[in-house]
Amino acid sequence: MNELIIAGIRRGNKYSPNHVGNDAAIFQLTAKALRAYGCTVNEYSEAVLSERDIEESFIFGMVRDWTSIRKLQKYESEGRIVVNSAYGIENCTREKMTRLLLENNIPHPQSLIVQTNADPLPAFEEVEFHTCWIKRGDFHAIHREDVTYVRNREEAQSILEEYAIRGIESAVINEHLVGDLVKFYGVAGTDFFYWFYPSSQNHSKFGLEQINGNAKGIPFDAEHLRDLCNQAADVLNIHVYGGDCIVSEDGVARIIDFNDWPSFAPCREEAAPHIAKRIYTLMTESCKNRQESLTWNPLSNH
Repeated sequence: MNELIIAGIRRGNKYSPNHVGNDAAIFQLTAKALRAYGCTVNEYSEAVLSERDIEESFIFGMVRDWTSIRKLQKYESEGRIVVNSAYGIENCTREKMTRLLLENNIPHPQSLIVQTNADPLPAFEEVEFHTCWIKRGDFHAIHREDVTYVRNREEAQSILEEYAIRGIESAVINEHLVGDLVKFYGVAGTDFFYWFYPSSQNHSKFGLEQINGNAKGIPFDAEHLRDLCNQAADVLNIHVYGGDCIVSEDGVARIIDFNDWPSFAPCREEAAPHIAKRIYTLMTESCKNRQESLTWNPLSNH
């Protein structure tokens, strides 16, 4: 097979809040591992992708800008291979993620999806929780204020009004779950899965992990969590993922966040070869399938 020529798209710094160096590191390690397979990796910034077309048929990237996402979706519709899928990246925005996880029975907090310019109190009357998290529905968290812990419905209404002023049209309201906060990273289609307690490693993006406090070490089935996360990745149409879950006192894990291609900061040296292997496998399988379709003769069996 001919050498693969792959475009790698770096994430824009705006979309790496407090993790610019970590996101850059996992990208570079993945590119290095792909080159070890004999691939040529042409690197582009997300800004370059937004400004002009690229020619490569195979693309991996960590994009988050909507212009970049739409362009990669166009490339996918034309038959190019993109990892993670730009459609999967869009699925990981908060409102779509919440709907897809709940519709597919992935354990998740009880949730509401509301318009920020509407009175949320009628929606609250349908649920039993009071303490909750309000998260912008249209995108990932970029600023600390995009994810807010509130203790009552009056605070919730105030936060939604602030979102509306900021031009954020929809919000997801998640029930606050009590238990151990567990962060995880995985690569679908491989054996790689890593989890840890962020409270024990001072790992934080906005400091919100402090709400749940120090983990108690509640026993849970890590293999089941890995299977659950791979199911979520399949539902959301991504391969390289990470996120958070809460393990309650009964050992049940519920996913509270799921991201396309996070930083893998605590485990990037171990994760990068698996990410590269997954990308390489998907792309070489695509080449093989294309070659088979070109050589297949529909009259050969007659």
